Amino acid sequence: MSTADPQVPAPGDPLTEHPILEGRHSDRAYSESLLAFVHRPAGRTWWVMLGFGLAGTALLTVAICVTLFVGVGTWGNNIPVAWAFGITNFVWWIGIGHAGTLISAILLLFQEKWRGSINRFAEAMTLFAVTCAGLFPLLHLGRPWKFYWLVPYPSSLRAWPQFRSPLTWDIAAVGTYLTVSLLFWFVGLIPDLATARDTATTPRARFWYGLASLGWRGSARHWRQWRTGYLLLAGLATPLVVSVHTIVSFDFAVAQLPGWHTTIFPPYFVAGAVFSGFALVLTLLIPARKALGIEHVVTPLHLDNMAKVLLATGWMVTYGYVQEHFFAWFSANPFEMHATEAEFFGPYAPLFWMQIFCNVLVPQLFWFPRLRTNVAVLWVAALLINVGMWTERFLIVVASLSMDFLPSSWAAYRPTWVDWSLLGGTVAFFGTAFLLFLKFVPAVSVSEMKELQREVDASLQFRREQGTRPGGAP
Repeated sequence: MSTADPQVPAPGDPLTEHPILEGRHSDRAYSESLLAFVHRPAGRTWWVMLGFGLAGTALLTVAICVTLFVGVGTWGNNIPVAWAFGITNFVWWIGIGHAGTLISAILLLFQEKWRGSINRFAEAMTLFAVTCAGLFPLLHLGRPWKFYWLVPYPSSLRAWPQFRSPLTWDIAAVGTYLTVSLLFWFVGLIPDLATARDTATTPRARFWYGLASLGWRGSARHWRQWRTGYLLLAGLATPLVVSVHTIVSFDFAVAQLPGWHTTIFPPYFVAGAVFSGFALVLTLLIPARKALGIEHVVTPLHLDNMAKVLLATGWMVTYGYVQEHFFAWFSANPFEMHATEAEFFGPYAPLFWMQIFCNVLVPQLFWFPRLRTNVAVLWVAALLINVGMWTERFLIVVASLSMDFLPSSWAAYRPTWVDWSLLGGTVAFFGTAFLLFLKFVPAVSVSEMKELQREVDASLQFRREQGTRPGGAP
């Protein structure tokens, strides 16, 4: 990592406490520091973590094979809880991916400069999370090899999917989201893949990075077309932040089941998705920031801004909790009121109060500026929020189904080892994919950091020419 010059003011807005970049660095220094982890041999820690990830992925493979060869009966699903861990994990994973779209697309359109240091992390996280999410509806079909029946395609059977089925909506949502996210991620990577090609130390790496960079030469024509395409994809991806998780919320909101039939679900689910997504970005970014030596581009300003987003979306989620239970009380529906009472004091009460602690109380720490930039506090809080959001999804799916309109059929849900293996296995697969991403792909946008350095240098030069000081006095 290149070192900052203590004699030179840190770039960024001098009126802010935390600069957007620490120190001043040349283009060559950025290329060397941000691609150092990619080009050097992997260390022992990386290999050990990869080994654990591959072991967990092997467990996932075993659980999938058991599900395929024996059936969904190996899961804990039963009447009345026909949806359980599978749909819980699907909603949780698909929500986690929303932070990538928000950081990459919406913040790009608003020209927020601080996104450039973290957007690559978030985009990769989105791809891996959506991949994990798509696994569960397919396995939940019982006959996943017939998944294409859910797609409206011309066939000799003249059979069309049931467009009123949430399964069909989910296929459309996940497929669209995965396609756009993959395109957006790859297009943003092209200039950095070319930089990795030019700085590669082995012929093999130079060949593969050259192949992936699609002949990028950095000419004015290339940059103009790249920016146009990148902005178009950002505009296309922006509605997905709202639409995808809104469609997922309709899986529940269109049903008559107590605890599901409420109009607050679409905005509530979208806010919860951004909330959990930003929490996972922080969970991954904080250790990666240290391991990759990129503290000069992922500064306390980025951590502070992300903590503020967590605080804001945490209050939105809290509002959703309040409205959800208010609607149940205001409706005077005995089934809705009983479902609410069961959440507070019933068999799932410990999970409910753990959810309140993780998703409502923990984010209140971010009212304090010092805690927003405290790495240890941020990481623990983000981890608790991830746990709390999974618990929330579990309560929405399982607690509501376990107490439906027929008291004689009420029953508790008990997950099997296959359920736990699928959950733990997808977490391991996600971690494995993220480790490979850190090793073979530039984790921070090198081209955007170079551009940002020029912008902040020009801003400082302009202020010097105007005779202003950081305090703003002439």
